[in-house]
Amino acid sequence: MLHPVVLCGGSGTRLFPLSRRSHPKQLLSLMGENSLFQDAVARVTDSSLFTAPLVICNEEYRFTIAEQLQEMGVKAQEIVLEPEGRNTAPAIALAAAMIADKDPDACMLILPSDHVIRDVKAFHEAIKDAETIARKAKALVTFGVRPTSPETGYGYIEMGEALPIAGGYHINRFREKPDIKTAEDYLASGRFLWNSGMFLFPVSRILEDFALYQSDILDAVKASLRKSQKDLDFTRLDAESFAKAPSISIDYAIMEPAHNRAVVPVNIGWSDVGSWSSLWAISDHDDNGNVLMGDVVAEDSSNCLIRSENGLVATLGVKDLTIINTSDVTLVVNQDQSQNVGTLVKKMIKEGRLEPLNPKQVARPWGWYESIAMGPRFQVKQIMVKPGHRLSLQKHFNRAEHWVVTQGTARVTVGDHVDLIRENESIYIPMGEVHRLDNPGKVDLLLIEIQTGCYLGEDDIVRLEDDYRR
Repeated sequence: MLHPVVLCGGSGTRLFPLSRRSHPKQLLSLMGENSLFQDAVARVTDSSLFTAPLVICNEEYRFTIAEQLQEMGVKAQEIVLEPEGRNTAPAIALAAAMIADKDPDACMLILPSDHVIRDVKAFHEAIKDAETIARKAKALVTFGVRPTSPETGYGYIEMGEALPIAGGYHINRFREKPDIKTAEDYLASGRFLWNSGMFLFPVSRILEDFALYQSDILDAVKASLRKSQKDLDFTRLDAESFAKAPSISIDYAIMEPAHNRAVVPVNIGWSDVGSWSSLWAISDHDDNGNVLMGDVVAEDSSNCLIRSENGLVATLGVKDLTIINTSDVTLVVNQDQSQNVGTLVKKMIKEGRLEPLNPKQVARPWGWYESIAMGPRFQVKQIMVKPGHRLSLQKHFNRAEHWVVTQGTARVTVGDHVDLIRENESIYIPMGEVHRLDNPGKVDLLLIEIQTGCYLGEDDIVRLEDDYRR
């Protein structure tokens, strides 16, 4: 059985404003109803080929990841929480160490969670070829995508001589993202493939190479695993140990210095969806080359990607634009500049803006909240609590709250008193008072929360008891 490892990190910058630091692109539904993460998991759910997936993710996404897996009816082998992002090499070393404890002769399939693969059948055939090479030749195998254009946003792999088994090739070298002239030369040569960032490794072999080339990474992740703790359905790594692992990609750490490397060329309808222009390229277009999503009216407009999640977007006489409209941000960028959206996000963060960090509707394990209005010494939020869920038992030092129920029934604890608050009823929470909100009903609980006080930040929460161990 092949062990799939799904990596779910990311900074949430390249598809801003749909993606944010707390909700990166792999958690978004961009190409259908499922998120990119759910699509990645769905590709490895054939129990005749794969074990249950091992998911490694940022702890900030843990409840969203768990909820999306639950929606699919998939139980992960484990969901491992990284205390901080350290690039792909530490995550892969960690996965290899975990799998080796259970199945030392196993092979592992490394999958980023934010890719689009349209031809899953062809991908599975390529996986079988890669596993044959990995097992028979004890090789480190990667998947190289046959290029269809001179892309400057991808790294490249130069193929060497053909292997005698399974249609693979030796790897001559890895190349960084090229300029356009170099990319054109690569395409014309027929020897270069796009570096997909997907790999298939014998577990014993990759651990040997980590011990040889990156022993500090291997030592750090093994220590973080030994000191890890179970937290609900998650494995929480030891933060101090994990932080000692250098932040480096698997390409630099292992694939470039290693010997006995192989690549399997694939034509699987692949994209890493690394920019708005790449999403436009792989989407279905209308007769004018537009990709329109949401409430959009486009007149005399061509080759545009326009997505609205908050009201009407109307265009007239424009071309080659990406326009993304959310409840709190509108992005307008030329298609040929969409690779640089991350630079714009960095500027906003440097200026202290909060939009790149969280969407207006912030997911929580119990539901979500959305800021509606804010001013001096007040803030208004809408809150949704899922049936059977409750917020932490908590108090605030700097604010009071007034709750008005608009749907469902709330069970509210204030001090020693517990009350049921129904639709069109309200309750006041004095500053400093211990309180809790939960939904005892069978429908979503919706309420309006009015906060007043000298400080209204989310860090003015003292949790005394919490079902989610935050």
